[in-house]
Amino acid sequence: MGLLMDVIDWMIQINSSFLKWNIAHGREILDVMHVIFDNIFYVFLCMTVFITTVYLVLSVSAVLSRKRHKEKSFDSSNAPFITIQIPTRNESIALRCAENCLGFDYPKDRYEVLIGDDSDDPAISGQLAEFAGLHERVKVIKRQKNIGFKPGNLNNMLKHSKGDYIVVFDSDFTPGRDFLKRIIAPFQHNKNLSAVQARWNFNNFNQNYVTVLASTIVYVFHHIVLTFLKKHNTGTLCGSAEAVKKSDLIKLGRWKSGSLTEDIEYSLRLHKNNKGIMYLPELECYSDVPHKAKDLYKQQMRWAYGVISSYIEHAGSLIINRSISIKRKALSFFAGFGYVLPVMILALFTFGTLSFLTHRPGPIDLPRFFSEMTINILLTSGLIIASIVSLYRAKKARYLAKMLLSSFSVGIITTFYVNKGIFKSVLGKPMEWYLLDKDTAGHTAK
Repeated sequence: MGLLMDVIDWMIQINSSFLKWNIAHGREILDVMHVIFDNIFYVFLCMTVFITTVYLVLSVSAVLSRKRHKEKSFDSSNAPFITIQIPTRNESIALRCAENCLGFDYPKDRYEVLIGDDSDDPAISGQLAEFAGLHERVKVIKRQKNIGFKPGNLNNMLKHSKGDYIVVFDSDFTPGRDFLKRIIAPFQHNKNLSAVQARWNFNNFNQNYVTVLASTIVYVFHHIVLTFLKKHNTGTLCGSAEAVKKSDLIKLGRWKSGSLTEDIEYSLRLHKNNKGIMYLPELECYSDVPHKAKDLYKQQMRWAYGVISSYIEHAGSLIINRSISIKRKALSFFAGFGYVLPVMILALFTFGTLSFLTHRPGPIDLPRFFSEMTINILLTSGLIIASIVSLYRAKKARYLAKMLLSSFSVGIITTFYVNKGIFKSVLGKPMEWYLLDKDTAGHTAK
C-alpha cells in the first residue's frame, strides 16, 4: 500500500511540474507553431492562386474562342479497315453501344466490332454471345479472368483485331451514325497522326445533383483544357470515343496492363515519342456519367490514382528528353494539372485549421474573419469559374445553380476521395478497378 501511494505521489509531482512548465513555456511554443502554420498556409494559398489563375486564363481563352474547327473530309474510296473495340465486364449496356456501331454510315465491309467480355456473370455473357450470333460483323472475345483490368482486355482484343486503326468505346457510349467517318478522316490527311479523341457529352446530365457534378468535371476538361491543347495542335486521349493507329500502339508496347488510366499513360508515351494527337471538339459522343454518389467517388479516386501514377512513371523521362520541345513538354502535363488543386485545398484546410487552433486565445474578430475568408475564396475560385464557362460552352448554363449546389455538397466529399487516390498513388499503395453501376433501364438488344 505504501509503495502504491509513493507511485501516486510521484505521478502527481510529475503532472504538477508539467503544468508549471506548460504555463511558463507552452504559450511560447504555440506562438512559434502558429507562425509556422500561418506561413505554410500562405505559401499554399499563393500556389493555389497561381493554379486558379491558370484556369481563369484558360476560361477567358475558351470564351473568346468562337472559331469552329473545320474537320477534314472523309475519302470513301480509300477507307481503311477499322476495328471497333468495346471492353466490358458484367454490363449488358454494351449491347446498346454495339447497336450504334452497327449503324455507322462507314463502308460495311471495312470495319468489325469486337466486344471484349470479361464478365463473370453467365447471363451477361450469354446475352453478348447471342447478340454476336445475330450480327456477322460482331465478335465476342471472351476472357476467363479479368487480368490487367480494361487495358488487359484491350490488349487481348488487339490479338484478334484486323483493323489498321482501333476505335475504343466504353460500354455506355452511344456514337452517332457519322462518328466513324469523322474520327478516321484526320488519319487519311495526316500520316504522322497516331491518335484522335472526340468530345464527350452525356445522356443523363440532369438526372440528379450527382450527374450534374460528374458531367461538369468532364466538361471542364473537354471545354477548357482540351480546347486549349487543340489551339496548340495537340491533345490527350480520354479512354473512350478515341481512335489510335494500331501499328504505333504495337510499336510503343501496347496498352499498359493494369493501368487505371491507360488513356493518359499511353498519351504520355505518344508525347515522349513526338507522335501526333488530335482533338476533335465538333465531334461529340454521348455516354452516361455515374448517377450514384458512391460511384462518382470511386470513379474520381480511380482517375486520380491512375493519372498521378502515369505521371510518376513518365514525368522524369519527359523532362530530360531532348528530342521533345519545351512547349510540348509543358503541354503534356496539362492532363494532370487539375489534380494539383485538390491537394492545395486539403493543405489550405489543414494548415488553416492548425493556425487557428494555435492562435492566442481571444475574441474572434468576425468581420475580419469573414472578409478574409471571402477574399481567399475569390482568390481560389478559378475552377468554379472554369466550371461556369464549361457549362456555358456546353449550352447548359441554365443549370448553373444546380452545379454550384452540387459542387459545395457532393463536390466536397469528391475532393476527399480524389486526394485519397492521389496519396495512395504517391505512396505506392495498390488500387483495384471499381465497376460502376451503369443504368441499363429501357435497353433491349435488337
